[in-house]
Formats: sequence, C-alpha cells, structure tokens
Amino acid sequence: MECNGCEFRPELYYDGEYQIWVRVENDGTVSVGMTDLSQTIAGRILHVRVRRPGTLRPAGKPVATIESGKWAGPVPNPFDCTIEAANPEVLDDPALLNRAPFDAWIARVRPAGDLEKALEGLVTGEAARTGYCARARREDIRCERPSS
Repeated sequence: MECNGCEFRPELYYDGEYQIWVRVENDGTVSVGMTDLSQTIAGRILHVRVRRPGTLRPAGKPVATIESGKWAGPVPNPFDCTIEAANPEVLDDPALLNRAPFDAWIARVRPAGDLEKALEGLVTGEAARTGYCARARREDIRCERPSS
C-alpha cells in the first residue's frame, strides 16, 4: 500500500507524526523502526546509535539516534520501556533504513507496563493510513529509495 509513493503497512502501529512504526513480536517485545516518510525526509542515513540494552527509557526519550547527510535526531520512544536489543544489521549498514524502512527495525524494546496500554497512544489500520497519507500530501513528501 502506498501514499505519494511512500510505502505504508496498515498492520503496524504509528506515532502521531508518522515518524516511527511499532510492531509487536511473539515474545512480547516491540520492534521500533522509522517510516518511509521519515527515511525520505532524513536522506541517506549514515549512522545509527541505539541506547544500551537494559536501559530504561521513559516515553518521549529516544531509543536511538540517527545521523544522515542532512539531519541528525532522535528516534522517539512512544511509551515507557526497557531497551532489549539493537538490530546489528542496521548498526553495520544504516542505509538499510533507506532501502527497506519497514523491514529494518532499529531497536527492540519491552514496554514497562501492560502492552495494550502502551499501544493506546498509537494509531493503526485505516486511521493510520488516513493520517499517513494526509501528511505525505500536505508536506508533498514523495518517497524515494536508493538502489544500494
């Protein structure tokens, strides 16, 4: 599914700005990644740094930082959590976030409280698609991915 050429996956959860996606894993952890909108805005991603595993992160504090040729900033954390792991493939090849933003997770976290409660502040499904597409159109974001 696409909006302005930007990939969208309705089964994931998104923050209100559509900067990050969240996927619930079978073991109760949650993968956090950046959306196609975010990777397009950031440009070629050069470096990713994830907080140390075991670190407690309150909502609003970053789980990671991203540096690109034109931007450096946090990967926001939507709920209280503990960092479980960084994706070693992304740490070794940060451009994976440009090539496959929905396949390349950045960090795995474990919500500090109830998972369902942690997801309450996020959007998913048709509501997420509507908001994601509205942002892409409003800001005229046309997603592109490098070939390598």
